[in-house]
Amino acid sequence: MLDLLAPGLPDELGERLTREDYKRDFRERRAAIRDGESWKLERLQHFEETNDDSREALRQGDWPAVLRLFEAERDALVRRARDEASRGAVLHRIRVVEEPLTPYVQWELHWLRLSAECGHSVRVLPVSAVAAAEGDTLLPELSLLDSRVLYRVLYTAAGQPDGAMRFTDPSTVRKWAEYLQELYAAAEDVQAYFGRAVADLPPPPAA
Repeated sequence: MLDLLAPGLPDELGERLTREDYKRDFRERRAAIRDGESWKLERLQHFEETNDDSREALRQGDWPAVLRLFEAERDALVRRARDEASRGAVLHRIRVVEEPLTPYVQWELHWLRLSAECGHSVRVLPVSAVAAAEGDTLLPELSLLDSRVLYRVLYTAAGQPDGAMRFTDPSTVRKWAEYLQELYAAAEDVQAYFGRAVADLPPPPAA
């Protein structure tokens, strides 16, 4: 277990963004990054992805279709990784996992393993590692871009996207950047975790 308490993230320091405003703001800021690292923390174990054919295949219980759709994205993933590397704009992704894996997380780990194969930076952290940072409240879903802006990504109770809170206060962003870097340093490469804990699992049930 990491003996790390998460920094505070009071709503009054942030600005509420609608889903569309968040998507636009994130996309524009990320595209503008040059020589700056970014971080993404995923803590929830179930999301309702929208406009995603492979997610719909999971809902239908069509696991072969999930894998085919993932593989069809390999070339695009490689191009994206090369573009990010050329701009010095690498996004480091941290996925917290609870075992046994939910169908969603098992589905996502196949995608994250493929992403790592294509050059993206992905690591996995067991939930036990963040126990010191969690009491009655789970760690937030976060995206931090270029040590300049932090988003607490919001979801409904059903796991559907619901916009974000945007934080630009330098002290808040700096503290979370340092915290996420420590989580990432303690995490396991997704390909190693996948080979040990995911590769031999049967297909997940429809979800």
